[in-house]
Amino acid sequence: MSTVAGPSAPAGADERLLRTSPLRRLLGRPELGSVVGAAAVFIFFSIVADSFLRTSSLGTVLYAASTIGIMAAPVALLMIGGEFDLSAGVLVTSSALISSMFSYQMTANVWVGVLVSLLVTLAIGAFNGFMLTRTKLPSFIITLGTFLMLTGLNLGFTKLISGTVSTKSIADMEGFDSARQVFASQWTIGGVELKVTILWWAMLVAIATWILLRTRFGNWIFAVGGEADAARAVGVPVIRTKIGLYLGVAFAAWVSGQHLLFSFDVVQSGEGVGNELIYIIAAVIGGCLITGGYGSAIGSAVGAFIFGMTSKGIVYAEWNPDWFKFFLGAMLLLATLLNAWVRKRAEATK
Repeated sequence: MSTVAGPSAPAGADERLLRTSPLRRLLGRPELGSVVGAAAVFIFFSIVADSFLRTSSLGTVLYAASTIGIMAAPVALLMIGGEFDLSAGVLVTSSALISSMFSYQMTANVWVGVLVSLLVTLAIGAFNGFMLTRTKLPSFIITLGTFLMLTGLNLGFTKLISGTVSTKSIADMEGFDSARQVFASQWTIGGVELKVTILWWAMLVAIATWILLRTRFGNWIFAVGGEADAARAVGVPVIRTKIGLYLGVAFAAWVSGQHLLFSFDVVQSGEGVGNELIYIIAAVIGGCLITGGYGSAIGSAVGAFIFGMTSKGIVYAEWNPDWFKFFLGAMLLLATLLNAWVRKRAEATK
């Protein structure tokens, strides 16, 4: 494969008309560094953990990655749009709590609670986007406030209604089995147990990639993340774009919350705190810039896969669990450094 670009355009010609070799286009992809990092993590655990390469381990690794990747995809789009959402982790728990408590207290079909939860979760996402665009405050402040409010509401409402810090069981209610099929089922292929979250993950990444690369809204996301004022000057609806991105995060939080509820039947009100950082880190490992305007949904999937391999690889390697967080942090740091090094080398070839 040739690494040489096509003939140079005459001086003063539009640079968008320059022909670029396939290899150079590949080197310009934001997720390239994360793919190399994922390969390094895979090779490492293949060497140090014998059970890592077993087919039965594949489903476990993919499940761990999918629970992060479902949220990392819309979080990556939000970061490309130049914003953060620190309430994303707690919003997952809020969504599950709403479904469970509404269904139990109203003695309704659980699907009613699920739909009410969808509406409330989307309303919270719209609230984040509306407050951000109306107040002009940084998304860090807006979503940190939402994070704290949701944390308090989750605990306060749960103890007020159920008397404990967890919800009541809804396993015997009408609609529970069908809802579990949608959000928490699993199937076996070739001896490998695969959870339905993997399907949700793949679907959300595919939709996010299509939006970014094939739609006008995708162009708006890159534009508002690169320079919002310039984007507004050329007619990009900045407010609508940012609210739409927060709605995307809220929808993914609803999916994750329903999986949490229908996997374990009951929900602890304190769950989800800290997960928002994992979603952001997965997006960053996948090539998203913290400053906005650059990244990809596929990269977020690779970043989530690195998380899945690292968290489960440590278990398969039978390392002392007391050192779990240290090994996890070291592996993620090395993967990120490798990602940055590959990206720098790729940019140097341009």
